[in-house]
Amino acid sequence: MAIRSKLTATVSMSAFAVALGSVAAPAFAQDDSETDTAAAAEEDSDVIVVTGFRAALQNATAEKKRSETIVESVKAEDIGKLPDNSIGESIARLPGIAAQRSNGRANIISIRGFGPDFSTTTLNGREQTTTNDSRAVEFDQFPSEILSGVDVYKSSQANRTAGGLVGSIDLRTIRPLEMNERVIAVGARGVYNDLKAVAGSRDTGFRVFGTFVDTFGNDDVGVALSAAYTDEPYHIRDWNAWGYGEYAPGVFGISGVKTWEESTRLKRLGLNGTVQARVSDQLLLTVDGFYSSFDEKLDQKGFEMPILCCGSTVTGFTSRELTGVAAGASIVTSASWTGRPIIENYATDQENDTYSVGGNLEWDNDNGLRAMLDVSWSRTDRWQDRLETIAGLGRNLPTTDGGGNPLPVSSYGGTFGYTLTEDNALLFTSDFDANSSALVLTDVQGWSGATNQAGYDKIRESRDDLKQIRAEIEKDLGGFFESAIVGVDHVYRTKRLTQSEATLVPPNGADFATIPADILVEPTNLDRGFGLVLSYDPRLLVPQGVLDYVPNTFGDSQAYEVTEDVWTPYALLTFGAALGTTDLTGNIGVQAVHTSVTSEGAVNPTVTDDYWMVLPSLNLNFRAPEDVVIRFGASRQFMRPRLPQMNNIIGFGVNNAFTPPIYTGGGGNPTLRPYMATAIDMSFEKYFGTQGYIALQLYWKNLDQYIDPSANDTAFDYSVFPAPPGQVPSSPIGIFSGPVNTEGGFIMGGELAGTLPFEVFSSALDGFGLTGGVAYTDTKAEDFNGNSSDIPGYSKWVANMTAYYDRGSGLSARASMRYRSDFLGDFSLFSGGLDRQSVLAETVFDAQIGYDFAEGSTLEGLSLFVQGQNLTDERQATVAQINGNGIDDAWLKYQTYGRRFLAGFTYKF
Repeated sequence: MAIRSKLTATVSMSAFAVALGSVAAPAFAQDDSETDTAAAAEEDSDVIVVTGFRAALQNATAEKKRSETIVESVKAEDIGKLPDNSIGESIARLPGIAAQRSNGRANIISIRGFGPDFSTTTLNGREQTTTNDSRAVEFDQFPSEILSGVDVYKSSQANRTAGGLVGSIDLRTIRPLEMNERVIAVGARGVYNDLKAVAGSRDTGFRVFGTFVDTFGNDDVGVALSAAYTDEPYHIRDWNAWGYGEYAPGVFGISGVKTWEESTRLKRLGLNGTVQARVSDQLLLTVDGFYSSFDEKLDQKGFEMPILCCGSTVTGFTSRELTGVAAGASIVTSASWTGRPIIENYATDQENDTYSVGGNLEWDNDNGLRAMLDVSWSRTDRWQDRLETIAGLGRNLPTTDGGGNPLPVSSYGGTFGYTLTEDNALLFTSDFDANSSALVLTDVQGWSGATNQAGYDKIRESRDDLKQIRAEIEKDLGGFFESAIVGVDHVYRTKRLTQSEATLVPPNGADFATIPADILVEPTNLDRGFGLVLSYDPRLLVPQGVLDYVPNTFGDSQAYEVTEDVWTPYALLTFGAALGTTDLTGNIGVQAVHTSVTSEGAVNPTVTDDYWMVLPSLNLNFRAPEDVVIRFGASRQFMRPRLPQMNNIIGFGVNNAFTPPIYTGGGGNPTLRPYMATAIDMSFEKYFGTQGYIALQLYWKNLDQYIDPSANDTAFDYSVFPAPPGQVPSSPIGIFSGPVNTEGGFIMGGELAGTLPFEVFSSALDGFGLTGGVAYTDTKAEDFNGNSSDIPGYSKWVANMTAYYDRGSGLSARASMRYRSDFLGDFSLFSGGLDRQSVLAETVFDAQIGYDFAEGSTLEGLSLFVQGQNLTDERQATVAQINGNGIDDAWLKYQTYGRRFLAGFTYKF
């Protein structure tokens, strides 16, 4: 019997094959597969079919093996079946890749120790707009069911123009002409979350999808249509410290506490369509369309109060000395205090609509000359309403009488305590009835003064618009240099943000507003000993006239628009030669990037800037007959700043503390330049055909140009702005606080990765295997003052491993873990800015079991699965700095998300 391996990454028992793969170089170039698997199946009916997860791994291995750069890939197991229900989780299982969870979802990706601000993401090779303030794609805007695969490029090539200091991620959708039969697939899954945070919220949800693929007109026209809809809950238990202050000299404890139960309901519709047509034997037209509607409503119920200020009094505490890096300080292990607590009911509603359309025309004259024209447009419209309301026993109630003597605690608040347990958990005690009918809407602490602010509302709207056009010509040369490619890419991008803000106050100047009974909901039970907390729907307070909506002008002053006009001409030479028994392949090329920036603010005049970058690259691949590939890459790499960092919102004035007086101020920096690095990559890879591989990757990046996001006391030219009234300094050069460029630093590391099917060792182990890797990174960046600066997203160690069984007999199973060591994480603030905190190491475990009904059976085409995510309910925790060092038991933030369980099916016919 003839035995062959047929690599079916999706659809049926024949053909999606490596069609799910990406194009490594120009958008029109097609990589030849290692074998023509579909033809092999037709030649011989006695074929062992490899499907499912194992086939997806084999396709990813084949993609990596034939690539001319260092790449990691995720391929779909079947239509609508990436290895995880989240594309972010699938990417996070690749070597050297890590994820930061947001609302329990792995949607923020770090590559080689750098956060999402250092990499780019494209869809079918085209740059995309984003649902946040910056360039970093949040992966939950792309439903996994409509994607066929993902490629993560870790080294550079001249005709990949999107940039990326540490890598670039390309999301791929189906190409219908690369299939050879009609496919109709549907699927559904139910979701259960074992944490139900806010009382009355949902703990179940669902996802459904459908895909249609077919060809017409003698297979000259192909259509692929996909739709996916999600309605799922996510829950968070969220505890936060204000920070750590001194209870006594050298004794540090929590300066304030806030704790919330948060529940969100995510509704997302994803639509994708592709039409391909062979206009002639030499001309291929491809048109793609993608749409995502993302609607999320977050309810947040909580408790907050100060400990070391604002009417609170510490009545006693105990402490223990810290050792190691924080020696010389002590941490409070238990404390009691009195004060005025704040009961919080918040709501955040957001709606995001993402549109992406692209057309690609490929021409091949079958005589060594090819050309391509690609035109695309992407837009994201985002609307977010953040509503905060507070309640307490009264407005700024006194804690002492006129003579300074303490008043009864019950007249203004309560008595509280906390204990730091042996396992570093914080437990609280409280005698305050946080669900009392006596609670009213008011400024509990008096922080707003005469305003009496019982709430605040901020609406942020943004539009991110990107147009891209790319043209390319390739000519076969013959000889050592196989082909020459020249092209030009043009991207025009505008990101605009507007804000409207308002204070919410009791009507008619009253000290407080009573909470109507008809907006009350079931009280929520807070974690860590705080008990039941009064809960209501804050969205109804203004419509029912309970609070007045008083607009202010601060939001107007925060509006900005940043426009980039980027031209990138490039040239690439591919080459190949036989060096004895070893084949040499590779390419050498260069990009010349010209960028024009226009930054407009609501107050300040428009600022423009332009600059050039020259980016050479070289890739060498030595392919030995023993299935060994050695790769070398050298390149100049870049990554553009966050778009908000280039805003024109700069405040300044005359500072008379200097002699003579000078300007001082801060804000955005429209003249900010990109991160730049000179990079060297090495990769040593051993393959087992296309069944699996092991690889050692080493890299070094010299940070030629870095961005200090919050430098102080840097020189800045204020001459482009109107002088403030009054005294004018003799020089326009003053002092600035904000993002500035710096020089110095590096990133270096190594990754050991592989996919090992155990049948390469023994046929008795056929179907079993491991895939994953471990990565180590050492890095340093210098801030404006020359001091070492932590890099966002950087983890020294990242590891992931999946053990699987998939023999093609129908039953499959796998268990996965992903680990990352401590890192600096970015968390969104109410202001729209970022709060950077030190995140502790975390390990997340998932598992899945599935069954595919066999070909020829009554239920042929049906696949069933059950999946468990975050099985140990791993926390995400951040720590404070004490004596300049992060201490594991000085928590700033501690979140848990619960376990998620999914059960579902896909059916192809």
